[in-house]
Amino acid sequence: MNACITSIGGYLPLLRLDRANAAREFGWTGLSLPRRGMRAVAGWDEDPLTLAVEAARQLTGHGAPEALRFASTSAYFTDRAQSAIMTDALALPATVRTSDLANSRRAATSSLLDALLAGRDELITASEKRVTQPGNASHLGFGDGAAAARTGPGGNGARLVGHASLTHDFVDRYASTDHRVSYAYEERFVRDVAVSELLLPAIRSACQSARLDPSTIAQVAAAEPVRGCWAQAARELGMPAENHCATLEDAAGDLGAAHALFALGLAFAAAKSGDHVLLVGFGSGIDAMIFKMEETVVGAASMADTLIQGELLTQITRFLSLTSAIDIDWGMRAEFMQKAQATVLERVGRDTIGFIGGRDSQGNVQFPKSAIPVNPAISGSEQLEDVRLADDQARIISVTADRLNFTPDPPFDFGLVQFENGARVLMEMADRPADGFTVGQLVRMRLRIKSMNRGLGFRTYFWKAAPVQRPHLGDAA
Repeated sequence: MNACITSIGGYLPLLRLDRANAAREFGWTGLSLPRRGMRAVAGWDEDPLTLAVEAARQLTGHGAPEALRFASTSAYFTDRAQSAIMTDALALPATVRTSDLANSRRAATSSLLDALLAGRDELITASEKRVTQPGNASHLGFGDGAAAARTGPGGNGARLVGHASLTHDFVDRYASTDHRVSYAYEERFVRDVAVSELLLPAIRSACQSARLDPSTIAQVAAAEPVRGCWAQAARELGMPAENHCATLEDAAGDLGAAHALFALGLAFAAAKSGDHVLLVGFGSGIDAMIFKMEETVVGAASMADTLIQGELLTQITRFLSLTSAIDIDWGMRAEFMQKAQATVLERVGRDTIGFIGGRDSQGNVQFPKSAIPVNPAISGSEQLEDVRLADDQARIISVTADRLNFTPDPPFDFGLVQFENGARVLMEMADRPADGFTVGQLVRMRLRIKSMNRGLGFRTYFWKAAPVQRPHLGDAA
């Protein structure tokens, strides 16, 4: 087997909730809730699509892949391909094959294994923003985030040397259209079955495929249905390596379909040349893969930094609002309907979600494009050259923090930003710093939800300006 993972990336939203503080707020209930570590909390304008785009943007600098895969158990659209929207957001050609994968937390690892076995250049993405409910352990235990990996033939990166898969309709937890909050079964039952029937046989089989003794595995990224499964399996396998999935769970929460893939990046970052790394995806069965580090995997080194970047979310009511656990009456200003027209999306959708402006013959860049350029020196129509603004930085020229216009997470920040190529665009802003946005601040573009039509179950996307530099969690101490 010569197929490799050549690059990897991960994305976590800005906000982090301290589980211990949150659990104290629920102390009066007597419920047993997770208290260790942090939970990554997505903003109101983030969803599995936008999270996955941010992870994938880190891996698209070497030409278009043959295929783009999107894996999630919490995708917003059920009859609209998120992967198709992603091709526009990533400015990939329409010839890239796409598919959405759902209904299993190991959807991403299964897709990854298929790409590796076929030796194809594919971009595998996974993300979650799962529905939770206060009092349910998943409300604090889950986390929002995304991961992406790119595969390719040859020996550049982490080479697949062994693998095994088992399919098993094991109901450790489930969610359904009638029960959207994940329902978990008794932990001891789950642990006993998962270890004996899935983890041990699959990992042993993968090691036999790679002709390795389990004790020689240097790094592990093993998703487990409940904490303690891996510790028990590792003892029986004689495998002392650290499980980076546990590290990720403590730092950001259980990322569902994205969890094993994100942790794999952490494992690659910790591995040395020649080391063997074990990846385990879990959900309705198991995928076990063993990689040999031939070369450094691009992007892995930066993923550990992602865990310590963020801003503490201290208001429990804000957390409840962002996770849709409470429905706040925002007053009359929130009483408006935004209906997206399919005809408009067909006409300008690719330029909009791709953030593609135009450059005229004199070098002036504008967004949006128009038949007659916004240039007083030009009096007639002109064909504009496409210019993608999504990957360029800009500076804030003016900014307003508006508390009159409705936004689900006030204030509503917007202003004029100027790109290095000269384009000026009026934009909404995201990931608000603790002390607010300032004129002259350097910003980067992030794909976010632009509007939500809850009555029709539809949402549109556009780019928002966010600070280039994120704070470190230790800065708040």
